[in-house]
Amino acid sequence: MDEEQKRQIAIMRFGVISDFVTPVRLDRGEREQLLRDKCAREWQIPFSNRTRLARTTILSWIQAYLAGGRRLEALMPQDRSDRGTSRVLDEDTAQALVRLRGEMPKATVRRLIGEARERRLVDVEVPLSAATVWRFLNRRNLVHPPAPAPQDRRRFEAELPNEIWQSDAMHGPLVLVDGKRRKVYLFAFIDDMSRLILHAQFYTSEQLEDYLDALRQALLTRGLPRKLYVDNGAAFRSLHLKEIAASLGIALVHSPPYQPQGRGKVERWFRTVRTEFLPGFRGETLAQLNEALDLWIREVYHRRLHRGTGEEPLRRFASNTECLRPAPRDLEDHFRKRARRRVAKDRTVALNGRIYEAPVELVGAHVTLLYHLHDPARVECQREGRTHGMLRPVDVHVNCRVRRRQETVQLEVEPRPISGGRLSFAGQQENPA
Repeated sequence: MDEEQKRQIAIMRFGVISDFVTPVRLDRGEREQLLRDKCAREWQIPFSNRTRLARTTILSWIQAYLAGGRRLEALMPQDRSDRGTSRVLDEDTAQALVRLRGEMPKATVRRLIGEARERRLVDVEVPLSAATVWRFLNRRNLVHPPAPAPQDRRRFEAELPNEIWQSDAMHGPLVLVDGKRRKVYLFAFIDDMSRLILHAQFYTSEQLEDYLDALRQALLTRGLPRKLYVDNGAAFRSLHLKEIAASLGIALVHSPPYQPQGRGKVERWFRTVRTEFLPGFRGETLAQLNEALDLWIREVYHRRLHRGTGEEPLRRFASNTECLRPAPRDLEDHFRKRARRRVAKDRTVALNGRIYEAPVELVGAHVTLLYHLHDPARVECQREGRTHGMLRPVDVHVNCRVRRRQETVQLEVEPRPISGGRLSFAGQQENPA
């Protein structure tokens, strides 16, 4: 498993334990209930067919994260100490048992083993004892699958500003963009406690790059939230967004598919935009639309009493500013994309159609490149978590005049006399003629 795969697993683990490592303290009952809920649900675990997590696993991740100084690297999986040794159940047998359990959720362990033998899902030479299979299924919470419970929906509100942000996208009107009428989309962030609009802006697409631009401006303006509650759209489920949130200590929470009730506050604000703002818009271009939206938010929405809280959003948000976390100075670096490359023999690496020159000591090595799409001149090179500085684009004309470093090997020669008074040097073959 390479460094990039370990990093993806660490991001997933942070998403599981984020509720336990935030500054918000949980009492014993809340902590136990949260643990039970996380053990009962299914997870998408990178590079694994498992979908369940055990209580001890979650607790070990929490302990590792805190002991590692709250760094994402502390959640990366360690290489196995028993590498090369066999296990009781090989990977093919384990996967076959998991699939069969999904087809026969109520079958006993012995019935499951018999069915696996009968269908020839496992090799006849693999020993399958009832105790071994029971322990295997029990570790994955597959011995007694939990019965589906009715959904428990409750109205909630964060206690402090920036504790929970809700975010979503809304389809907007047709406006002029570069002389053509195009449909635009509104990305918005709302503070759960105060209903303050942290940032809202119309874009020409729903792509990840546009959403990250809106998120970056929200963080710079209002600081860092504890949780970011988003939809299940493609932009919100990207690995890049998960990595950004995890590196900033933000818990990224996705609402269940086709259930927008959890994002009710931002959905309600979108309805206000449709019924109050858009009917009064008199401009035509995208720039005019965003300028009018920003003015309406600042002068109208933020300064009137909110029906849900009974206070002005701006005043309610500003009443507890001492608990806000400011954005770090290197915020832009957290938004950089990552790419794995191998340095060629001529010291070059290719990225997005451009050729860069790497240090000579990295020839043949796999490196990680950190970059912004809008700033191709700044590409940082890292290997095994250590930076090797910024790469520079290749200039073939300059390289033509650069003198290469060469290693000069000097051989020690020892003269010795031979017949005829001539000298012969060690390592040379004498001409017999």
